[in-house]
Amino acid sequence: MEQMELEARDQPAPLRVRATAQTRSLRTELSSLEADYKRSRIAYSDELSVREKLLSSDGKTSSHGQRSLLLGNTERLESASSHLEAGYRTVVETEQIGQDILDNLHRDRETIQRARERLRETDSHLGKSSRVLSGMMRRLIQNRVILMAVAVATLIVIIIAVYFSVR
Repeated sequence: MEQMELEARDQPAPLRVRATAQTRSLRTELSSLEADYKRSRIAYSDELSVREKLLSSDGKTSSHGQRSLLLGNTERLESASSHLEAGYRTVVETEQIGQDILDNLHRDRETIQRARERLRETDSHLGKSSRVLSGMMRRLIQNRVILMAVAVATLIVIIIAVYFSVR
């Protein structure tokens, strides 16, 4: 249970709330089952002591009365045993559910870690892309300035040529 609670605390907020609630309910159910188990054990030991008393009696009571009392105690003993077995099955099932939850939390954690790593890689690629685009924009502006300078120089040469040819 402690392992489940630790895993639940390591989860992001939305998953943490759900996982914490599940572990809390499983802990409550486990406590209830443990209490049932203890009560059944006490009842079982009481039944055994009554049975021992019946089997070791001196014959002071009638054999028919002893037999009916023994049968009643045997029935109660069987009932307590079946109740114990049901409780044990429930505990095993609860433990399996807890293990499944831990496995799911572990898989979710790995998925989140992979996504975080991919996000970091994407961020670094975006930074590189931004630097490349900035360089391309600088070159584009430089090329336009050079083109404008060449156009102005050509226009000046044409104007000078026209001026000297007309004169």
